[in-house]
Amino acid sequence: MTTIHDFSATTIDGVEQQLADYKGKVVLVVNTASQCGFTPQYGGLEKLYEQYAERGLVVLGFPCDQFGHQEPGSEDEIATFCETSFGVTFPMFSKVEVNGKNAHPLYQWLKTEKKGVLGGAIKWNFTKFLVDPEGNVVQRYGSATKPEDIADDIEALLPA
Repeated sequence: MTTIHDFSATTIDGVEQQLADYKGKVVLVVNTASQCGFTPQYGGLEKLYEQYAERGLVVLGFPCDQFGHQEPGSEDEIATFCETSFGVTFPMFSKVEVNGKNAHPLYQWLKTEKKGVLGGAIKWNFTKFLVDPEGNVVQRYGSATKPEDIADDIEALLPA
């Protein structure tokens, strides 16, 4: 059986990261963009990360420019924006595609695990996938779902 731990991705700093390094953690995977109406969710994602990291939550941000060309910047520009505008400290990755034939393998898998309203395709930026400590996708949330609105679902997966 495939889990998130079977994948790797390139960090925003250009390092290949094995997602198996997150075994035992609750993972929230989010496709992000710096020029989107949902961009303020970076603040809520960082707040969740700060609140629950010690208990085992990790948020993984994947910039994506497939929706309205709302992530046109380079990796350096994205990293600087996230840090200076929202104080992001959770792991960020290099830009990926989440839909289409060039979709990152992680996103191909995530979409088969939790299809969503478009039969699998990601509708917009800031779609979120919640993954349990064993690496299984347990929930998918659309862009309009604010990070703070999924705190109870995260809590349920974390150790007391």
